[in-house]
Amino acid sequence: MSQLTPDEVLLGLLAVQPSHGYQLLEHFRDPARLGQVWNLSTSQLYAVLKRLEQQGLIVGQAIEVINAPTRTEYTLTAAGRDRFETWLHNPSPSSSVRRVRVEFLSRLYIARLQNRPTAALVWYQKTACITAHRHLLAQCDQTAPGIGYLAVELQIAQLGAILQWIDRCELVPFHEEKLDET
Repeated sequence: MSQLTPDEVLLGLLAVQPSHGYQLLEHFRDPARLGQVWNLSTSQLYAVLKRLEQQGLIVGQAIEVINAPTRTEYTLTAAGRDRFETWLHNPSPSSSVRRVRVEFLSRLYIARLQNRPTAALVWYQKTACITAHRHLLAQCDQTAPGIGYLAVELQIAQLGAILQWIDRCELVPFHEEKLDET
């Protein structure tokens, strides 16, 4: 399984509008946005932006600001948009609890921020979780009592809770203020 990074989330934010690092960081600091989903420091953010720029997924341009230091405003390239779209519309997301909590919620946030329909995102995630849940139920029947059984039982309970929760994802309203134009 690949490492969990905010790369595609940043690409999605830049798909909404070109932004400088501080604007992007606000999404990760605000608990009403991605602050409950990601724990991203300023240095981590800028390291990711540098990597994305080196990969040709974004382009930074120095912008002069009156009475403030020069800012680098980042924009998405065509390659960056392609990578973002592939991530957003992944028909086979992971059913791991951590990936649901981070990737799925990030996909949902970005899709809503862009005023895109989210029913397919929710359906893909729900389908992945149902499949994994069924697999674990079958595995549980074949697992001997002990720690292994308890681990499978815990995973079943976690996926069961996710499946109860996931239906709410389409129902809970989304309140996002217009992105800061500074």
